Amino acid sequence: MRLFAKKIDINQPGTVKITPEEPEDLWVVYNLISPGDVVVTDTTRKVSQTTASGKGKGSTRVTIKLEIRITDVDYEKDSSILRVKGRNVSHNEHVVVGAFHTLELEQNKQFDLTKKVWDSNSIYALREGRDKSSVADLAVILMQQNLARLYLVSGKTTKLCENVEDFSTSNKKDSNKFFENVFRAFVKYVDFDAVKCVVIGSPGTVKDEFRGYLLTESQKLKIKRIEENKSRILVMGTAKNVSLEGFLKDNAVMNLIKGTKAAMEIRAYNEFSDMLFSNPDRACYGPKNVETAHDLKAIETLLITDDLVRSAEPATRRKYIELVKSVKNVGGKAFVYSSKHVSGQQLATLTGIAAILRFPLPDLDDMVM
Repeated sequence: MRLFAKKIDINQPGTVKITPEEPEDLWVVYNLISPGDVVVTDTTRKVSQTTASGKGKGSTRVTIKLEIRITDVDYEKDSSILRVKGRNVSHNEHVVVGAFHTLELEQNKQFDLTKKVWDSNSIYALREGRDKSSVADLAVILMQQNLARLYLVSGKTTKLCENVEDFSTSNKKDSNKFFENVFRAFVKYVDFDAVKCVVIGSPGTVKDEFRGYLLTESQKLKIKRIEENKSRILVMGTAKNVSLEGFLKDNAVMNLIKGTKAAMEIRAYNEFSDMLFSNPDRACYGPKNVETAHDLKAIETLLITDDLVRSAEPATRRKYIELVKSVKNVGGKAFVYSSKHVSGQQLATLTGIAAILRFPLPDLDDMVM
């Protein structure tokens, strides 16, 4: 998301020019716009045409700039469409002042957003949009003798980019062919302008052999971005047939990737999962249990999937958005997990909402009942 603005001060009025660049940005904007805000953008409108004698001669679409004061905001998750409704507040030859109008805010189309007061939540949402947390800053290559999977992991999503298989390997020449295919995938998908850390995991020595091959080939081919970033390419021993979930749960791996955005959300889910088994009175999941714990101001960390926060049902959506804000307002942390993120998929199996508690609530189930 691109932002153009003078300095925005907390609890002061101000205007920001915003250009959403991807569907995720429209979700950020949805959380940013409130009733009473003013949006200015270009739109088209059908205008009737008449002859000099006053007779109608059809209609045409014209592009106009509208300035509307927002009364309602609507977001469609499946299609990533964001609409704002409100009254026109500036004179326009085609739309009278006070007339209601609906605008669709789109990717790669700039609009102005003016607030009478930029509160802390709004400024936080702006920073979140600018943060580009959907860009992967962690790459993971899980390898076995003849199999490699390359994943890109961000704070928002987990993507399997390449699955390299070669079960015909029987000698060193074949082994180098397998490594060559993994090397090509590495060059194609790992962008060190975004990726802070690459972890190569395998049982045995495959990980070390491939890292050596990777650095040797990059030197031969003069691929400087790999040579210059070799300190970011790390290796870690794994169990056989380890899953990405199991790999990222390893504390040693978490220590290696602690500087990435992806690590924060993975660590929070791992902490919840461990707490659920080791100290279950300090962890809970399910809507009613979590809401009851929040009423008691017991939530230290809230974990929730975007399927709930972006529900197609407006009442459900508002309920969980307010819960996230409320937890933060009383000093708690909140992580919204994408259904495309490895931890989000695990959380979805536990109703999609969970919490780590500040203090034990052994009778929480009885309170809910």
